[in-house]
Amino acid sequence: MSVSAGAKGGLEHVVGLERRTLHGHFSRDLAPVLTIDPGDRVCFSTIDAGWGLLAHEDPFAPAPIFEPRDPKLDHGHALCGPVAIRGAAPGATLVVHVEEIRPGPWGRTVAGKYDSALNRRLGVAGGEMETIRWAIDANAGTARDRDGHVVRLQPFMGVMGMPPPEPGVHSTIPPRRWGGNIDCRELQVGSALYLPVPVPYALFSVGDGHGLQGDGEVSGLALECPMERVVLRFELEPRELSMPRARAAKSWITFGFHEDLDEAAAVALDGMLELMAEHHGLTRTRALALASLVVSLRVTQMVNGAQGVHAVLPDSALEGRAT
Repeated sequence: MSVSAGAKGGLEHVVGLERRTLHGHFSRDLAPVLTIDPGDRVCFSTIDAGWGLLAHEDPFAPAPIFEPRDPKLDHGHALCGPVAIRGAAPGATLVVHVEEIRPGPWGRTVAGKYDSALNRRLGVAGGEMETIRWAIDANAGTARDRDGHVVRLQPFMGVMGMPPPEPGVHSTIPPRRWGGNIDCRELQVGSALYLPVPVPYALFSVGDGHGLQGDGEVSGLALECPMERVVLRFELEPRELSMPRARAAKSWITFGFHEDLDEAAAVALDGMLELMAEHHGLTRTRALALASLVVSLRVTQMVNGAQGVHAVLPDSALEGRAT
């Protein structure tokens, strides 16, 4: 670990890739690898969600896997942390500002074989798995596969969150009220994620780098890749949110997670009505009427058990009175 004075105030900390900073589960019992103050930044490096190493000479070959791993505690996404934030406690909100993301040199995308309801519906469950491997040029902001197809990167972190308040080992797969595997493509550089704090000191972890993903993450994986550099700045607000929300470049976003996609949409919309009441002084019914005109519901992801929907309110959509 290292620490230095930040150019914009606060301290800048570095969390390296080593056995003690990596874990594949959420737990309030994990010891923090770093303790910071609100306003501080942390620079992480992350390996691939499937524990593929950052350093990899041939992007079109399978990446070497991090070892050693515990078959129970490292079964999920490879996460870096947890980071403790002084003063964080249940009843407060952790604000995570995404300031920089630089992808590593390789990525992968897969589809098929896995026996999910969606794969069965699409006729691709069973059989061979399709794997596309990507050579990433972070400077150009592009990725190229072996056949010459090129996509433009829009990197973000699939997992940013904190453990449930209950003790024990918790899966990294479903998103929760306290964040986790949200997989929202809007959480790119310049965004801020607002999460209700579940446990003392927050115990925040990050991982599951995505070089590119469409809304829905329909195959089950995005362009999965390690990240050379992920810079996050942390702040606290003295209030509690019912569910996560985010500030993107030119919009507000609220989230809903549930096994049923309709219920996830209702939770996301409920959060948006709360936000519109706060920002525009609207009654709930009037907010709903206006939301029908200016709010868009998008499928965040439909593959993580608890499916996700996010409601989006562009800044330019509702002018006039604001509080």
